Amino acid sequence: MCGIIARIGSDDAADSLLTGLENLEYRGYDSAGIAVQNGSGVKVHKTSGEVSDLKSKLNYLPSGNAGIGHTRWSTHGPPTEENAHPHTDSAGDVAVVHNGVIDNYEELRTELSAKGHVFQSDTDTEVIPHLIDEYRSEMSTEEAVRHAVDTLEGSYAIAAIVDGEDRVYAARKGSPLVLGLGADEWYLASDVPAFLDYTDEVIYLEDGDVVVLDPESYEITDLGGEAVNRDVDTVDWDPEDAGKGEYDHYMKKEIHSQPTSLANTIEGRVEDGEVDLEALPAGSFTDVDEVQFVACGTSYHAALYGAQLLKASGVRTEVIRASEYDSASGPVDEGTLTIAVTQSGETADTLQAIREATDRGARTLAVTNVVGSTIARETDDAMYIRAGPEVGVAATKTFSSQAVSLALVSQRIAADVSHATPVDDLEEMLADLEDLPEHVEEILETTDAERLAKQYIDSEAFFFIGNGLGHPVALEGALKFKEITYEHAEGFASGELKHGPLALVTEQTPIFAVCTGGDDDKTKTNAIEAQTRGASIIAVSPDDHPVVDAAEVHLSVPDTHPVWAGLLANVQLQLVSYYAADLLDRPIDKPRNLAKSVTVE
Repeated sequence: MCGIIARIGSDDAADSLLTGLENLEYRGYDSAGIAVQNGSGVKVHKTSGEVSDLKSKLNYLPSGNAGIGHTRWSTHGPPTEENAHPHTDSAGDVAVVHNGVIDNYEELRTELSAKGHVFQSDTDTEVIPHLIDEYRSEMSTEEAVRHAVDTLEGSYAIAAIVDGEDRVYAARKGSPLVLGLGADEWYLASDVPAFLDYTDEVIYLEDGDVVVLDPESYEITDLGGEAVNRDVDTVDWDPEDAGKGEYDHYMKKEIHSQPTSLANTIEGRVEDGEVDLEALPAGSFTDVDEVQFVACGTSYHAALYGAQLLKASGVRTEVIRASEYDSASGPVDEGTLTIAVTQSGETADTLQAIREATDRGARTLAVTNVVGSTIARETDDAMYIRAGPEVGVAATKTFSSQAVSLALVSQRIAADVSHATPVDDLEEMLADLEDLPEHVEEILETTDAERLAKQYIDSEAFFFIGNGLGHPVALEGALKFKEITYEHAEGFASGELKHGPLALVTEQTPIFAVCTGGDDDKTKTNAIEAQTRGASIIAVSPDDHPVVDAAEVHLSVPDTHPVWAGLLANVQLQLVSYYAADLLDRPIDKPRNLAKSVTVE
């Protein structure tokens, strides 16, 4: 994962580098560092811990108009100051930051050590500045950078500065890198929020791109040195969208921003009681025989949501964890549609799965949040969820926007495939969808989640159950809870509770019963079975649902179509997780060992 940033302009870089790192901490927060070049050497400042620790350690902001920065999620070596980026060569003339994994670093390290290079860290990254230094004895720095990255095996997005040179060098392969075009400066970063305070004009770099920046110009070439043209895009995110505003945590802000993000997701996609997708018009899927969804984590749960609706329409559908695609996918041919679900569009496992599906002849579709992301460029089609930037590591608003987007895609596919049938009450379903933002707002204004969290905070474990569309919501509710509270939480299909998990149920194990108003009989029955073993039932359902009479506590869901009731239940579960984590004083936006965008396999 990790987050990198680079900046060059006419004035000092350090302040904007630190701002960029703060905006990138969702990508990793084990250690942080910056390096600047000012004509009198490369000055490196780094520490274990968060960007705030780095800032407190700096007695002054180092001067220099060219600089690089890094916030780390550890892969090779523990989160120590020695392993923090930037890394340098032996003389300290070349400094590099890196996101990715270098597969052949041990071989390269052995070769370089034999030539007299001395290493100070346990990281794979440190071979890169040593390689550049080694090649600089025989060629220009730009050629040395090209030669160095061509030697690397694995994935990388790197940025480098060199003593005495008013330039920043960068390259990417398999890890994201975006160029930001400011009025009097240039930026490079792993993600747009790093420099959104300074510019909204961006170029999404592609694998094999090499970039050279100086204070007045930028140049993009391929590894062979041939110039390449990349489109300039304008990002429509407001810088305030990437800040916390009045909220204590990004996660709380993003939960509360769901009425807006959902309205953006829905806008223009429902017309006269029908699904209207501009990028995927009627007839787009007439040649589809079967659908595969590939995703990881929260996106996997959203994929399960969409797949339930597609299966109910009569389309052969499977959901595959992207990390298991090579071993778990069935036959693939030109009649297969493989849908990749990924918030960032840069998830390494999902990218690998979609590339394999493409190689095997499948048509591909990305459902993602980031325009210009790698997945959007590499798939045949892309649908954007329009959720806006999400900084909290635990995904919230992007899950609801993904699920809505996939629900709409499912009905578009069902309308096109000859043997499939859209839901019987599509017009009613879509009418209630347009009310979804208002219903979420109602939950946010009336929720009892904080009181419930206080009531059950001392429980030993937390179980979440649901059937049909309630099942992926139960899985997501448990994932959110364990991610940010560090407490034991598990999600199950309702009927599976008695097939083993019931052995763990005690009076200290509350059961969250997710009921959508659809097929909920098994959820109610299994919740009551757990209740007879001492567990409390927490009903997450519409007010008039039968499970409410059996429950000790009720989290209310506004009356709506069963397809959308699960997403409203999910908002309640997000709030429970948030308040429980807050009571436990957990670092809600930066849960231990996790990062927002998993860009390494």
